[in-house]
Amino acid sequence: MSDLPPHGLNATEAAQKIREGWLTSVELVTSCIERIEQTEGQLKAWVHLDKELALAQAKELDDNRMRGRPMGSLHGIPVGLKDIIDTKNLPTERGTKIFKGRQPDTDATIVNRLHEEGAVILGKTVTTELAFMHAAETANPHNPAHSPGGSSSGSAAAVAGFHVPLAIGTQTNGSVIRPASFCGTFGLKPSRGIISRTGILQTSNSLDQVGVFGRSLEDVALLSDAIGCHDPLDEKSYSRHRPHMMEGVSKEVEIEPDLAWFDLPFADRLSQDSKDGFEEVISALGERVTRIEAPANFTGLVETQRIIHEYEICMHQAEVFENHFDKISTTLKPTIERGRQISKDEYEYALDVMKQTERFLGEFFLDYDAIITPSSTGKAPLLGDGTGDPIFCTLWTLAGLPAANLPLMVGSNGLPIGVQLVAGYEEDDRLLRTANWLLTELQ
Repeated sequence: MSDLPPHGLNATEAAQKIREGWLTSVELVTSCIERIEQTEGQLKAWVHLDKELALAQAKELDDNRMRGRPMGSLHGIPVGLKDIIDTKNLPTERGTKIFKGRQPDTDATIVNRLHEEGAVILGKTVTTELAFMHAAETANPHNPAHSPGGSSSGSAAAVAGFHVPLAIGTQTNGSVIRPASFCGTFGLKPSRGIISRTGILQTSNSLDQVGVFGRSLEDVALLSDAIGCHDPLDEKSYSRHRPHMMEGVSKEVEIEPDLAWFDLPFADRLSQDSKDGFEEVISALGERVTRIEAPANFTGLVETQRIIHEYEICMHQAEVFENHFDKISTTLKPTIERGRQISKDEYEYALDVMKQTERFLGEFFLDYDAIITPSSTGKAPLLGDGTGDPIFCTLWTLAGLPAANLPLMVGSNGLPIGVQLVAGYEEDDRLLRTANWLLTELQ
């Protein structure tokens, strides 16, 4: 048996122990709460916690197990939710005083999915203002002088800090993969359309996607499988069969994967630690990696993402910006003002470019299993210096592709640096199978 305290277990381990009767949900939730009480003063990962409600959920789930009732895949496992995800039993304030005290009447679709699968909603994790760029106070668990990244700041820090085994975030540019890299956790942003966004703050209908954090590859697969579903209320959600994430992790590769490394036009933004680390990784993988000069238009795709993101947040949040502009941070105001100047023609052209990118990358993955690429420019920035540059996530988020952060490297100062794998659309199981192979090869 493991000597780890319950909060030290990853989600897959804890779920198995609960199912087999070696651990109760109350014991696990209590251990997580104690850990939060010990370290939250420094990390500041949570904006809302209801310990009594969480323990009541855990007790009910334990009672159900004792009665022999069916158990979901997340039975008894505590989960943290980014505070832009609506919860009827907890406030959802979206990282801004504009929505201080906001209490939704209904749960987001993914919250209903979590309840169906037996998860315990432990609380709401800190987000940057309106899930955009103004940094929160949350600290990096590896070094509190540094940022955990954003905008899913609290979700990444809560998992890395052993507050909770699983957490959910969102990504419109790099807001799951980059914090996972900075905090040294596993992160997964599934293909666009796999996870419902109903009941989640909308900043960009075209780009917003849900992602997850865990402490193992199995963990992020487990959570993604649990919350993925078709939702007719979300126009990006699709009704086709979904990739089975856990099957992807569990299967061994029949033929060693072919990986691509793009020499990207913005590679000069990589830190020296990252450059050195990736040269070692590529060298270790040898002929399994093909180095490719990135197409010339990749540089322009960064601008394409920006136009869509800024135009749509100004469209979706027009009333908020109009009525509460005085409460918006000085960090975000210039972005709003710039977004308001984007013409409809510029926006529609950017949408066309996005579709062309999707087609190009769809054909690209006929020849390769995955792209190996940085998750971030390097180590986490200092607190007060922003949440980090998302540029190494931008292209893949624009195309809606599945992406995973693997915590495989450490910088010279001891902070984590992630390796990102990206696969073809709706090939999430293939992505995870390749990721598991890569972990075996490099660890």
